[in-house]
Amino acid sequence: MLPDTYNYWKALSRNTKKMLNFKKHRVWAENLTIVMQIGLTMAGCIVFCFFVGRYLDKWLGTRGVFVTIFTILGVLGGGNTVYRQILEITEEDANNRNNSDNGVS
Repeated sequence: MLPDTYNYWKALSRNTKKMLNFKKHRVWAENLTIVMQIGLTMAGCIVFCFFVGRYLDKWLGTRGVFVTIFTILGVLGGGNTVYRQILEITEEDANNRNNSDNGVS
């Protein structure tokens, strides 16, 4: 039992090192970080605004009015932030492509 377990972990470690070769998978890793950043930004805005609305509903004794309003504001604010992030990323890509031309038209 012990030698099989040892060989399993050794093979897993070897395969993990191959998978984590960031020089080879750099573009894929960069795209993954962008997608994760956009998703977490959107989710964070919505969740934060939801809990602000929930707190206001409890404090003022209303039933879901502020949760609804602030959740909608969270979706709109998150969408605006994600849109600006995407514009910033695409502008950086366009600038990198223009600079890589080395002035050749």
